[in-house]
Amino acid sequence: MVSKNNRLMAEATCLLIFLFSVIRIAHGADFNIKNFGAKANGKSDDTQAMSNAWKAACMSTDPSTILIPNGKYMVGPLTFQGPCKAPVNVQVQGNVLAPTDLNIFKSQNGWMVFQNIDRLMVSGTGTFDGQGSLAWSQNNCAKTGTCNSLPINLAFTSITNSKIQDISSLNSKLFHMNILNCKNVTLQHIIIRAPEESLNTDGIHIGRSSRINITGVDIKTGDDCVSLGDGSQQINIENVTCGPGHGISVGSLGKYHDEQPVMGVTVRNCTLTSTMFGVRVKTWPNSPSGVASYLDFEDIVMNNVSTCLLIDQEYCPYAQCNAEVPSRVKISNVSFKNIRGTSATKQAVKIICSRSIPCQNVQISDISLQYNGKDGPITSVCKNVKPSAFGKLNPPACANYN
Repeated sequence: MVSKNNRLMAEATCLLIFLFSVIRIAHGADFNIKNFGAKANGKSDDTQAMSNAWKAACMSTDPSTILIPNGKYMVGPLTFQGPCKAPVNVQVQGNVLAPTDLNIFKSQNGWMVFQNIDRLMVSGTGTFDGQGSLAWSQNNCAKTGTCNSLPINLAFTSITNSKIQDISSLNSKLFHMNILNCKNVTLQHIIIRAPEESLNTDGIHIGRSSRINITGVDIKTGDDCVSLGDGSQQINIENVTCGPGHGISVGSLGKYHDEQPVMGVTVRNCTLTSTMFGVRVKTWPNSPSGVASYLDFEDIVMNNVSTCLLIDQEYCPYAQCNAEVPSRVKISNVSFKNIRGTSATKQAVKIICSRSIPCQNVQISDISLQYNGKDGPITSVCKNVKPSAFGKLNPPACANYN
C-alpha cells in the first residue's frame, strides 16, 4: 500500500512539474526590474538594475518580459545588447528619466540603445523622458553644421522582426527615435513630444533600413516629424499626425559619399498642422551621386502649413555648402495625390530640381489648397521640371516655371 502511495505521489509530482514547465513555456519568464534592485524614486541610479534585468531576459531560452512598473527611474545611458536566445518584450509602465548632465553621454551617442536584436518588442503606456531642455540651449548645429554631439532618446540599431508600440518619448536631447540598419520593424500608436523651439528633435529618423512601417503615431516636436535618410527602402508612413514640427521629409540626401538609394516610400492618410513644411524631398547642392525614387505622397490633410509640397534640391541650411554647384542626386517617380487643406504661405507648392540632373516623372493630381493671406492668390513654382498634372489643381501646377 505504501509502495502504491509513493508511486502515485511520484506520478503526481511529475505531472505538476510538467504542468509548470508548460505554463512557463506558454507565458515565458518575467523580470521585474524592482527585483533587480531598482528604487523607482526618480533620484537613485537604476541603470544597473535595468541592465541586469536585460541580461537575464536576453539569456532566457523562453520568451521573456522585462517589466518596468509604475514609478520614476533615473537611468542611463544604457545599451540593450543582443543577440538574445528568445523574443524579449520590454514592458514600460513607469517613467524612465535620462540624466541631464551631457558629460555622461560622451561614451555613446544614444541614451537608450537597442542593438542587434531579433523579435524585440518595446511596449506599454510608460514614457522615456530625455529631459532635454538644457541640451537644446547648448545645441550648436548652426555654427558647426553637425549635430551628432547630443544623445538620441531611443536608438534602434540592427533590429529585425520587431515592434515598438504605445510608448511615449518626451523631450529628447536630439532625435527621439533613430532606426538604423533595421529590417521589418513596426512603430505604432506612439506619442512623441518636445516643444516647437527644441532644435533637431526629429520624431522618427530612418536610415539604411527596409520594411519599416509607421502607423498611428502622434508627433509634436521641434524638427521633422519623420525623416528618411539614405538607404531607406520599402517605408510605409500612415495615419501620422504631425505638428508643430518641420513636416515629413525624405532627406536631406547627398551630404556624404556612398549614400545608398532611397526607394519605395509611401506617405498616406496623414494630417499636418501648423508645420514649417508639409511633405518634402530635400537634397544638398554640390552633392555626390545619389538616387531617390518611387516616392508617393497621398491623401494628406494640411492645416495652416507653410510650403505644403516641396522638392528642394538646393537645400543648404546654415550656409554650410556651395549652393552654386547643382545637386547630383537623381529624383524620379514622385507623386503628390489628393493633398487638401490650407496653406500658411502664398507659395504652397515648390518643385525645385537640379539643373544638372532634372527630376523625372513627377506627377501632381487632385490638389486642393487654400490661402487666405494678404499676399495675393495662392501659387506654385517649378524649376528644372515640368510635372504631369491631373485632376483639379489649386494652385495650378507650375504657375511660375524656370
